[in-house]
Amino acid sequence: MELLFQLPQQTRDNLSLSQKENIRYCVPYDIAEDGSYQDNGYIIVTTSRLIITDQNQISLQKDLKLLEKIKCEPLVNNGILIIKEFGKDLEKRVVRFTMRHLTRVSLVAKGAELLRDGSNKAVDNREREKTCLKCGRALPGTKKCPKCDSKLVTVNKFWSLIKDYKLRLIMIALIAVTSSAFNLYIPQYQRSFIDNVLKDKAGTTNDVLIFVGVMFLLTILLILVEVGKNWWFVSLGAKLSMDIRMKMYHKIQELSLSFIMDKRPGELMNRVARDTGMIQRFMQECFGHMFSCIVTMVGATIIMTQIDVTMMLTSIVFLPLVFFLSAAFRKNIRKRFHLQWVKSDKINSSLQDVISGMRVVKSFGKEQSESEKFNRLTEEYAEVQKRNEIFWASLYPLLTFVMSMGIYFVTYLGGRSILGGDMTVGTLVQFTSYAWMLYGPLGWMTHLPRMITQMVTSLERIYDVLDEEPIISNKENAINHDVKGDIEFRNVSFGYKSYEPVLEKINVKVNKGEMIGLVGASGTGKSTMINLIMHLYEVDDGELLIDGININDIDLETYHNQLGVVLQETFLFSGSILNNIRFSKPKATEEEVIRAAKMANAHDFICKTPDGYNTYVGEHGHNLSGGERQRIAIARAILNNPKLLILDEATSSLDTESEYLIQKALERLTTGRTTFAIAHRLSTLRGADRLVVIDGHQIAEIGTHNELMEKQGIYYKLVTAQLQMQSLNPEENDETEATVDAEIA
Repeated sequence: MELLFQLPQQTRDNLSLSQKENIRYCVPYDIAEDGSYQDNGYIIVTTSRLIITDQNQISLQKDLKLLEKIKCEPLVNNGILIIKEFGKDLEKRVVRFTMRHLTRVSLVAKGAELLRDGSNKAVDNREREKTCLKCGRALPGTKKCPKCDSKLVTVNKFWSLIKDYKLRLIMIALIAVTSSAFNLYIPQYQRSFIDNVLKDKAGTTNDVLIFVGVMFLLTILLILVEVGKNWWFVSLGAKLSMDIRMKMYHKIQELSLSFIMDKRPGELMNRVARDTGMIQRFMQECFGHMFSCIVTMVGATIIMTQIDVTMMLTSIVFLPLVFFLSAAFRKNIRKRFHLQWVKSDKINSSLQDVISGMRVVKSFGKEQSESEKFNRLTEEYAEVQKRNEIFWASLYPLLTFVMSMGIYFVTYLGGRSILGGDMTVGTLVQFTSYAWMLYGPLGWMTHLPRMITQMVTSLERIYDVLDEEPIISNKENAINHDVKGDIEFRNVSFGYKSYEPVLEKINVKVNKGEMIGLVGASGTGKSTMINLIMHLYEVDDGELLIDGININDIDLETYHNQLGVVLQETFLFSGSILNNIRFSKPKATEEEVIRAAKMANAHDFICKTPDGYNTYVGEHGHNLSGGERQRIAIARAILNNPKLLILDEATSSLDTESEYLIQKALERLTTGRTTFAIAHRLSTLRGADRLVVIDGHQIAEIGTHNELMEKQGIYYKLVTAQLQMQSLNPEENDETEATVDAEIA
């Protein structure tokens, strides 16, 4: 993304830059103070100043050292740049801009803060936020914009998919040439039969029998060649689609969580299933047939030229018009099918959401409203599909009619030549046969723009995934580190979007074996901290150290194999209880699984199920209770003997008995392990060695339960509020206050 635009010379002259001052960032903004659009305003950051220009004139300039805060905030359909000066309470909005400049301005704001703090570090420019300078489209990874890619790039992408199948392609080409050779020979044999046997009744019955026999053999050979050709087409298409699906699936597994979360499940499923199927269909129905068409068309044109040049030129006189019409509608066809794809994605995503959340739908009695929503999406898709089919059903007959006009002129000219004695009947039949051999493939090729458009659309969607570069990946010299448990956040800042920081300048050091409770209101960044510890995201600024080693230097698989995770929303895979527990350690023995289940207080209830550990668990484990699912998740975490343990609301929304059993299991699990626990029920964190209170995207308090209660700060207020919520009526307030006093004591 460009962060240093070229300034107009008049604006540059007005800046009056000193010899030691130079421009570090310069980006445009497009909303004037009165709300109108403009195209000549710039946000400029030099090594010492923040400057805003309007109409080539400086409208604001501030010394960076005087600014306490420089930040970008998103609003509805626009964004604003805000500054706050040291010693002043109020923030000041200095400029507005449309959403297409949001990421760019946020990066400049971050760069300005780095310059203010005296850092020469370049502003962080995460790959997932790069955009095309031509069209403003978000770019996956570092690849070129799919919308602005040249046709050659698309061809190269297609070739990269099929280049590993060169032998199959050669075989298809040979079969196509053979099939075309048979087809091109038949009209010549027919001409000889008509002129030498049928004309003037010069032949005999044996000649007719020989002709029929030869035509029968040629037909059989053509059928065999076609069967062989179709077999190779189907084989190539099936193999290619299988390989692409495998590549897509493995790539999705490799990609960072941020990419997955930005996509709807139905959309990704479409790309893996339907788009790869579209490539398969193209290979089977189109790509292979193109060889035969091209060879047949070239051969027919050459032979027609040898027979009569004038008639050949007459037969193709309307072809330029056909190509012109096809080219004129090409972009329109592409837009139509892209819209159809988008509508299909919405249907699949909606269907996947409803099926996954069917319990919620039925619980609230929303079957009718969800059906209406799905019907609306289906109707929109059907309408787009109908318009596309009507468009194509109208265009194709028009192209066919225009193209076949040449055959009428050929028949007229040939008839005159026969009457004049310049051509035989057999020659005219031969010529018209070749003309139809030319028109037939051309007629089929009028469908080609549609098939190619469908294939190219699917190809782009496939490469949107395959070309995406994972934000988190192993370095070349990543180490296989045996985690001990010391963790340090050193001046860590992070935001899922650069203009929306979630954590800012986090500093905390955790010793091996400590249990840390993360406390704070919703949205303060607790889950984000554990996401960073699990290395699902990379920090924007600062360092996250594991045993003194930067987490980015540790091999991902090695690190994740040493993590244990128990989340609030326990996810169980379709399969047996045994396989669900084994997920963290696939090669674990049954004895190890049973031992882990016993530690998780899950063994007893598992034994009461119909098939014990082999009991089938449906999707998401909805045939088990919440407490049972949670204990299976704890057993899964225990089985791997993790060095680091993450507990995210592991005991929320459970009955007293289940919570008690899970608490006991967690006590065994946390012993001797570095643990990070999140719980809104603060009583569950009283056993933590330290509590970290997060507020305003920063660490507000750190200490033990008793220390924070005595401090009477944020944590004290949270505990007080929670105890008051537990009181059943106002008369119990006195009892609540007494409880709070007891907590402090």
